[in-house]
Amino acid sequence: MIGMSIRPGEGQPYICYYRRIMTPLKPPKTGKDKAREQHRMNSSGHKQRDFTSLWNRPGFLIRRLHQIHVAIFLDECNEFNVTPVQFGVLTVLNTQESLDQVTIASSIGVDRNTTADVIRRLEARGLIERPASVTDKRAKLARITEAGRQFVASVQPAMIDAQRRLTKTLSREENEQLMRLMRKLINDNNDASRAPMRQDD
Repeated sequence: MIGMSIRPGEGQPYICYYRRIMTPLKPPKTGKDKAREQHRMNSSGHKQRDFTSLWNRPGFLIRRLHQIHVAIFLDECNEFNVTPVQFGVLTVLNTQESLDQVTIASSIGVDRNTTADVIRRLEARGLIERPASVTDKRAKLARITEAGRQFVASVQPAMIDAQRRLTKTLSREENEQLMRLMRKLINDNNDASRAPMRQDD
């Protein structure tokens, strides 16, 4: 833009150039934006919670509890040389005729690469077999073998002991409340996972 000015002490006008800096305006908030902001302020008191301490962070506590569970599971099931994820795959296959890798992965909530590795290890132990798919010749299914079913039956008591040991300090009411809240958090946040679970139940 062009402006007119006068030099101090000279009284003579001169032309100067200057640029107007325009500050971009923020777009007006939509109804959804306002509702989201109001929800953050009011719903469940999230805005007032203090997550400064590790022990006030649900994510930290869940991760720590998972570590403890894995340690207890491996201790109770030590003689069987099986991990929680491996036994999860066997548990899913024990109630099905045969499943593809994608379905198995979504049934236990792990990524496909992890599922593929677990399947290879279980197949090497003779606990599952890989029949070809009738509908897609390029795909292989996974099916539990008779040895696999016997293995699941053998591990089952030790697995149950691990679950009981993990929750032994909870009353029946506390255990039911814990299970209900964990299911709620999982269901409500399932889509945020890198490996969402099937929610058929």
